[in-house]
Amino acid sequence: MNPVEKALWFIENHFAEPIGLEDVASVAGVSRHHMARAFGAATGRPVMRYVRGRRLTEAARALAAGAPDILSVALEAGYESHEAFTRAFRDQFGATPEKVRATRCLATLSLVEPLRMTDIQTLPLSPPRIETRPPLLIAGLSERYEGTNAGMPAQWQRFVPWIGHVPGQIGQATYGVCYNGDGEGDIDYLCGVEVSDFNALPADLARLRVAEQTYAIFTHAGHISTIQRTWASIFSQWFPGAGRERADAPEIEHYDERFDPQTGNGGFEIWIPLKP
Repeated sequence: MNPVEKALWFIENHFAEPIGLEDVASVAGVSRHHMARAFGAATGRPVMRYVRGRRLTEAARALAAGAPDILSVALEAGYESHEAFTRAFRDQFGATPEKVRATRCLATLSLVEPLRMTDIQTLPLSPPRIETRPPLLIAGLSERYEGTNAGMPAQWQRFVPWIGHVPGQIGQATYGVCYNGDGEGDIDYLCGVEVSDFNALPADLARLRVAEQTYAIFTHAGHISTIQRTWASIFSQWFPGAGRERADAPEIEHYDERFDPQTGNGGFEIWIPLKP
């Protein structure tokens, strides 16, 4: 079993207990940060939000089936009070536990059903190059994404007019950088270009220093719309047998002259940071 398979098995058997990211990562045999990135890449869902969603989905089923009282359901779902459970339930489903219990209807709720590895789409991977790359200074537009990357294409559209006009820009390659990830699966994403220094940059451009780093460099040859499958394949196919560990450092998408931003074709590289 790869780390994501182990995580799914553990979550399905323990989600009603007070488990955290550290527990899931420990069972899977990887670091907290690796677990967060691997699970998100493979499933498209932050690991702890999936845990919370599974807890609340089963709680909703119990309420719709006529549970005798809400507090007992809350306690079984791992919440210490009626109030905490109600807040989490409303945030998840947009309805209160009282309403679901009264109507005994789940039709309007977006339930979080158990994920299976067969649900995860992957692609065949060619072996990566292992390279140590020098430090990078990247300038561009940065956004925080909370459990979804749906806004990234629009972010790139906003950045395109800057390409070739960023003070100190080096070359025409562009970079998509994932950094500052947390246990909830939230990340900062910067789309930008390499620059010689930050001195002349306008205030509305973000700045990121990327230290010298060893990377596993994968080629994504297909259309950019299938990038999530390559990310999933890296963590579910390559890492389990590679004998390498992911470093807690930025992950980089590298778009050179082969990539056509108008069509999304041409291919690009994904750089995954590795521990020595």
